[in-house]
Amino acid sequence: MTVDHKSAPAELWRHPYPTSTQMHKFLEHVRTKYRLDIADYPALYKWSVENISDFWGDVWHFCGIKASRPYSQVLPASAPMFPRPDFFSGALLNFAENLLFPKNADIAATATAVITATEAEGQLVSTTWANLREEVRKCSNALRAAGLKPKDVVAGFVSNHVQALVAMLSTAAIGAIWTGISPDNGVSAVLDRLAQISPKVLFADNATVYNGKSWSSTEKTSEIVGQLKSNGLELVVVIKNIEGDLALDGLRSKGVLAREYETFLESSSDQPLNFEQLPSSHPLYILYSSGTTGLPKAIIHTASGTLIQHKKEHFLHCSMNSTSRLLYYTTTSWMMWHWSVSALACGTTLVLYSGSPFKPHGYLSLPKLLSSLKVTHFGTSATYLTTLETNGVYPAKSLDLSHLQAIYSTASPLPPSTFSFIYEAFPPHVNLASITGGTDIISLFGAPCPLLPVHAGEIQCAGLGMAIGVADSVTGAPTPGEDGELVCTRPFPSQPLTFWGPDGDSKYRASYFERFPPSSPSPEDRYIWHHGDFVRVDQRTGGLTMLGRSDGVLKPSGIRFGSAEIYNVLARSFGTEIEDAVCVGRRREAVDRDEVVCLFVVMRTGTRFTDDLRARIRDAVRRELSPRHVPGVVEECGPAGIPRTANGKKIEVAVKRIISGTNVKTNASVANPEALEWFREWAAAHNE
Repeated sequence: MTVDHKSAPAELWRHPYPTSTQMHKFLEHVRTKYRLDIADYPALYKWSVENISDFWGDVWHFCGIKASRPYSQVLPASAPMFPRPDFFSGALLNFAENLLFPKNADIAATATAVITATEAEGQLVSTTWANLREEVRKCSNALRAAGLKPKDVVAGFVSNHVQALVAMLSTAAIGAIWTGISPDNGVSAVLDRLAQISPKVLFADNATVYNGKSWSSTEKTSEIVGQLKSNGLELVVVIKNIEGDLALDGLRSKGVLAREYETFLESSSDQPLNFEQLPSSHPLYILYSSGTTGLPKAIIHTASGTLIQHKKEHFLHCSMNSTSRLLYYTTTSWMMWHWSVSALACGTTLVLYSGSPFKPHGYLSLPKLLSSLKVTHFGTSATYLTTLETNGVYPAKSLDLSHLQAIYSTASPLPPSTFSFIYEAFPPHVNLASITGGTDIISLFGAPCPLLPVHAGEIQCAGLGMAIGVADSVTGAPTPGEDGELVCTRPFPSQPLTFWGPDGDSKYRASYFERFPPSSPSPEDRYIWHHGDFVRVDQRTGGLTMLGRSDGVLKPSGIRFGSAEIYNVLARSFGTEIEDAVCVGRRREAVDRDEVVCLFVVMRTGTRFTDDLRARIRDAVRRELSPRHVPGVVEECGPAGIPRTANGKKIEVAVKRIISGTNVKTNASVANPEALEWFREWAAAHNE
């Protein structure tokens, strides 16, 4: 559709001193070095995507990437997006070293690096830079003593606290690969991920606190360890997150070595902190796709790609430095945890919070923490901010939030009304930045910018060096001025290295590059990245408006997962009652603030759909996956059942669009079009 806006969206904010920012200094650097006539962000962005090698080389030096050996070239000439090009070939560096000894950051060893906070008011734990480095020294040496080598996998079943950060940094210091999963996930969700990648070491909390209650993790950890032992798990390190049983003997009975965290650290040698110097494309993290058509795919991200993208975003786009304090409300499963902890590379203090955002002071819990700790940069989900709006909560009326410089919102689109609300509820000087990116790129496509205004309902801009565009959903051709598919047309360093496993490259290609394949093998016809988001770009402001997922991925409250995870639970626990099902997300424009998971089931002959079954399904999903996976709607399908193609594939996207209020034409490939008609009738009857 062609977008016909009658007027530009309202302007809500401008930076009072844009020339003081690192973004402006970088613009001046580029203008002087290359003798260019550029004076604003749009011109700088245009240069950055047209001169990829020059741009990323300048980011490397301007933002301060620490390397023991410099790169020989930024990018091969005429490099395609697929196969993934090798950025910064020849360089040797270590991700953890860049976070623990940041360049371009004036910090003292006695300054605070990390503050760990929970729902328990007043129980703050501060960690200095010197202490953080010492903890990483001990943990990395203990991991080496346990036999860990570069490219081995270390997993964390951990909350957002300093011990999780130490475990990750220690893993990176020795060149091993870190993967994190939050303890609120059920055993099935954890094993669906970890059984694929065979970790040698597992860090696990003994318990977590959420919503005023303690939740033991020991039984889940024991079950996970029992399954992973045959996959090569050798060591479990249990973190005493709260007072209680560590269940070490039970873990040892599974045939693995089990140690308490502090005891494990004390087993370290006296060797100094050592960072393995590794190639630029060395693997750093494993994150997970949504599992739309099976098990979640394990995505491997590189050290330098992650580092330089995050430092570009933090240092230039977010104006973070050694005077900044960042609190991002996230779990260790979410890519925003990985994004936020990288702020250490700017010398920024991290505030790591675990627990409910509404304890112990209700809606003012997190704002009180922002005030007391003088947080400068606060990140959260759009759902949290719309909840404040819905309940009329205005933190700035009762709290000193004068130190707050920026609020970041992601996970789902932030409604225009919430933009306006934030500038009433929080200090009007904050840069409210709706941002977008993803697990797939472990960074941002749509970013903040101190040189641009904030417009209601819009992400400020495309990030530097990210050559994004809007494409026709059928042909992949550019469609400026129209809504369409979010694509990226030039290489960027945080592209995944590959997917885990022997067929990783083919999975990688299929996930991002087969939607719009090249029309010919000539160099002019290249792969373009298909991201799976439906997007609008305002031709006057350059701002992005996210219109939802364009594929079958579910994304309630920003937690991405695939329908296959729900189907797996149904198959395991309800196979004798439920014959078939379709699970999709519903988000109606101008009606729903967030996506709602909707599950429709087909009952087996001789069984009935009841309220009791609905409750049991929700309980099973909550127990085996997480509370965030629980469907908001559980209903029985009509007599035509689940709509399918002629070859039997469920037509999830069509169902999703129909119940979200989009007119969908019935395709000839639909084997049972009457099933789609039932969903149209259901949507009309449930449009409250």
